[in-house]
Amino acid sequence: MSGITLATPYLDTDADQLSFALGHPAREALAVRDLTVGGLDVQLRLLGASHQVFAGPVRETVACLPGVEGGLPAGVERHFDDWSYHFSARIRHCAPGEFGVRVARIRSVSEEHPRSLYGVFPGSPEAVTALTVGREGAGLSWRTWHTYPQSRRIVATHTRLEAR
Repeated sequence: MSGITLATPYLDTDADQLSFALGHPAREALAVRDLTVGGLDVQLRLLGASHQVFAGPVRETVACLPGVEGGLPAGVERHFDDWSYHFSARIRHCAPGEFGVRVARIRSVSEEHPRSLYGVFPGSPEAVTALTVGREGAGLSWRTWHTYPQSRRIVATHTRLEAR
């Protein structure tokens, strides 16, 4: 899937402003991709410098949420009906020359992945939000990346949703 140049200006947000929520209602999306992966309906949603993934019983949001303090958990485990949910996040601070290389790799991986959605903010080609989803064992997994050129930080998340 090719990247989408988002029709919104890049806002000066940062990794520390992102928060995590499960079960949050759908937010206004800049781009949406509906897929079926392993018999499960999945919706990938770009929300500016953030994302939502709706997959089976899960509604995952990583975003700057009004009234919610920023900061991502290192890991979360939950159970939904017959599903196990595992979320992890990490923030990487890159050296000046490393940041651009890593963003180019994220764009390349997203471009080549058959089930991806990624957006590039106008005026800042290194400001990217990207999502990929695929089968993993008896379930599926998705990865996301949020890049912040002003601080050279990259937020990477990995989620697994497995049948129990």
